[in-house]
Amino acid sequence: MSEKMTNRKIAALETKRKLMETAEAIIREKGLVNTSIEEITKACGVSNGTFYTYFKRKEDIVFAISHDIFGEIYEDAQRYDGPFMERLAYYMVTFSGHIERDGLKLCQEWVRNTVDPDLVENPYDKEKLRMDLGSMKGMIQRGIELGELKENTPTGELADALTDVIYGEMLCWDMSGGAYSFKERTEKFCELFLPAIIKPYLIGNAE
Repeated sequence: MSEKMTNRKIAALETKRKLMETAEAIIREKGLVNTSIEEITKACGVSNGTFYTYFKRKEDIVFAISHDIFGEIYEDAQRYDGPFMERLAYYMVTFSGHIERDGLKLCQEWVRNTVDPDLVENPYDKEKLRMDLGSMKGMIQRGIELGELKENTPTGELADALTDVIYGEMLCWDMSGGAYSFKERTEKFCELFLPAIIKPYLIGNAE
């Protein structure tokens, strides 16, 4: 019985993953407005009812996609084998690079719903900004724990400022219609300006 339930759970997770991957590919190409639930389920070979087992609305799948992906980016950055400055730059550049890779249409849907939380029905999904602020704060706290940053580093304020940079860059890239590379813009920021922001809080050779 236990093994049967386990297999059922595995199958359910696989179905949800397939729905998310399919939806991401379609929305990236057509945008959420021009994507129907029927189109997603047909491409997955499941019924519309299966979609509603996991999501209330098609908007909800955008947040499910972003939550999983950006959680993985944060975990990868925390495990990155390098000093604090390299880990932080890796996180910011990877974050930006993934958004750019997914394209403007998916980014626009994400921005639209994040800027107006009233459009989001699921309370958990309203926390996307809080999640990203928490991830940035976690990166800084890790540096303190490892003795790379000073104990009096203003963790919250620094996390707010760096998240503002990423979100501001994302919005400008979105508004420009992808006229330049979001990832390269973040790389340039990390190269030219991030060291000056972080340097007052570094200990020894933690660059």
